[in-house]
Amino acid sequence: MAAPTLRQLEYLVTVVDTGSFTRAAEQLHVTQPALSHQVRALERTVGGPLLERLPRSVRLTPMGRAVLPHARAALAEAERLHTVARRTSGLEEGELEVAAIYSVSLGILPPVLRAWRRRHPGVRIRLREYPHTDRLQAAMDSGRADLAVGPAPTAWDGPIRELGVEEFAIVLPADDPLAERPTGTVALIDLADRAWVHYAPDNGLADLLDRACAQAGFHPRAAIRTEQTPAAPLLAAAGLGPALVPANAVPPHFDGALLRPDPPIRRTLTAYTRTRPDPLTVAFTELLADQARVNPAGFPPTVPLPPRADAPARSAG
Repeated sequence: MAAPTLRQLEYLVTVVDTGSFTRAAEQLHVTQPALSHQVRALERTVGGPLLERLPRSVRLTPMGRAVLPHARAALAEAERLHTVARRTSGLEEGELEVAAIYSVSLGILPPVLRAWRRRHPGVRIRLREYPHTDRLQAAMDSGRADLAVGPAPTAWDGPIRELGVEEFAIVLPADDPLAERPTGTVALIDLADRAWVHYAPDNGLADLLDRACAQAGFHPRAAIRTEQTPAAPLLAAAGLGPALVPANAVPPHFDGALLRPDPPIRRTLTAYTRTRPDPLTVAFTELLADQARVNPAGFPPTVPLPPRADAPARSAG
């Protein structure tokens, strides 16, 4: 049996993305009969229908839903192969696709991207941002990026580079009584009776906050929920409630108070790829490992927190 061609896979993906054979044919600059012929040929190759033709749209069949991620990954891999060939021939241009969770793109990547731009001005960076670790890993697994930057993935077969251990902070208004504590720490249970600046369910930090508070013995009430991670420290500083945020996501010269949770809340940040990375991806990863500041200066302090007898330090996933 013949293998699907890249053209057939491109036609399938374009039909799905545009929602119709007519629009896909226009975008691909082919006739609609030629497009339909190639999709039918692909369906014969894989052994079943991939698309259900509706009067005004198309819908993936169960087999189509199974095939589509592999089609996208194959097209992305082919594009990377073409890019690698151009790099090998000595061309200092191209595009690197980097995927990251929201907090990483806010707190860690900007100085790295600035340094990259100075060193490789001819290489464009396409940044894809995701609200949840699971969605980041799924996007990487389906071939939507060359490199993912975020918490350590689960059950990952490709190369992984650890960047450091990220610390989380509790944000309160500057005039909050707890902000005056000389230790600069606060136990989550001390905030159990407060309503929190929480996150929308599709933001991965919502799960993290719920798990941390559950380990402390309570469920956090939400005063407000935000989809955007950068909004949480601003809302907390304005007095809407405490917020749990990555310390590196808090902007410089911040008006609110940052306290260290006791016990600390941490997670390991990584950079990972699906396969052995090409030289350009390796170069970006090396720069990321060298330039990334996983925690801002002065947080956490150089003197470690004294251990608590009632709650050991934990790692937040």
